[in-house]
Amino acid sequence: MATPNPEYESYVSPFSWRYGSPQMRAIWSEIHKRRLWRRVWLALAEAQCSFGLVTEAQLEDLRAHVEDIDLARAHQIEAEIQHDLMAELHVFAAQCPLGGAILHLGATSMDIEDNADVLRIRAALDLTLERLREVLHALATQVERWADVVCMGFTHLQPAEPTTIGYRLAQYAQDLWLDYQEACHARDHLRGKGLSGAVGTAASYVQLLGSAEAARAMERQVMQTLGLSAFEVTTQTYPRKQDWRVLNVLAGIAASLYKFAFDLRILQQPTLGEWMEPFAARQVGSSAMPFKRNPINAENMDSLARYVATLPRVAWDNAAHSVLERTLDDSANRRVVLPQAFLAVDELLLRGLRLIRELHIDPEASARLLRTYGTFSATERLLMELVKAGADRQHMHEVIRRHSMAAWEALRRGEANPLIQLLSEDNTITTYLPPVRVCTLLDATHHIGDAPARARALARSLRETLETSG
Repeated sequence: MATPNPEYESYVSPFSWRYGSPQMRAIWSEIHKRRLWRRVWLALAEAQCSFGLVTEAQLEDLRAHVEDIDLARAHQIEAEIQHDLMAELHVFAAQCPLGGAILHLGATSMDIEDNADVLRIRAALDLTLERLREVLHALATQVERWADVVCMGFTHLQPAEPTTIGYRLAQYAQDLWLDYQEACHARDHLRGKGLSGAVGTAASYVQLLGSAEAARAMERQVMQTLGLSAFEVTTQTYPRKQDWRVLNVLAGIAASLYKFAFDLRILQQPTLGEWMEPFAARQVGSSAMPFKRNPINAENMDSLARYVATLPRVAWDNAAHSVLERTLDDSANRRVVLPQAFLAVDELLLRGLRLIRELHIDPEASARLLRTYGTFSATERLLMELVKAGADRQHMHEVIRRHSMAAWEALRRGEANPLIQLLSEDNTITTYLPPVRVCTLLDATHHIGDAPARARALARSLRETLETSG
């Protein structure tokens, strides 16, 4: 966690210091944004120089001052003119006695801002993918470690059939692997606005250069310098559906981590006690109850993930309500939605990585639950063998169901589970299978199918994919 902002007498967003990493905050910082604006202006001037619209001397002047951000002066100008990009343009131009006069030639604000935004989104996706790779590697390690350790599976939050801890972990790995693939696709298919002017027709650049071919050539040069491809058609902005697609990717990552964290919270409760998140020696669980070991990291992750889940809707509205060639009602919320979505997911991945690496798993607790509830799930094995021995499947299902309900009632009263005795002494059952065989079949320890092999195969496949793509 970073040091809190010292300006504590004014509101400071938790994303300014509490959630997310310094690297992600740097990508979405005001200084970095303005550096990118200047980078786009410089790329435009370089292309215009090759077309004879800007001199080498003017270009060198711009290059000499491209990093000289003066945010205080820009804010002074913005307070007067009410336009942040124009304020930065005035500052940059004033710093460049030769080159300042030709800055922003033919451009509209979004030719600069939108291309810079895509550069920020791409950098943020790159960092997100780096975090995802770490989480997936950590999960693969845990899947392999716990692939064979049997635990009780639950459906409808009720004991169901045995699975393995590694196979359960493999579910989270598979979800995040899908998220990784979606994030790679989103990153590789990002497009900038290009240079298309006020309504997307590039009329200003055609006017400057005398032909559409020359305007297209200049655009290609600028975009090549920026390392971006451009949308074929735009309005005043790039299609806002691109933001929606990116935010859906982030919401998908949040959903996968939410499930992992929520399951951990369930398994940490003392009645189950199978999993526990790390708890530092001096950590305080509750201000009122000193004994508490609350799963605060998992709860934090679920809290942030819920927030991320709401953000694609804002991006949907921005895309759907971009009336005709553009309206400005997306601008204010994009300043919040884009950085906070990435910062929240960054925090989710960082906390998730720590929980996965330091996850405390208690095999004894798993074995205890299996002893308590495994007999119920093993009745499926018994039913299969009874039918193979010639019994009527429907009739035997009812016999087993009746004894199972009686056993559940005994457990509810705090008594030992009587199911093995009830079934092994039932004459209807022992007509087909001897009591010793019935008792053997009611051991659920090995009733896990091919879960260990599936878990290991997924971990292996995941590692191979990451090594290829990383």
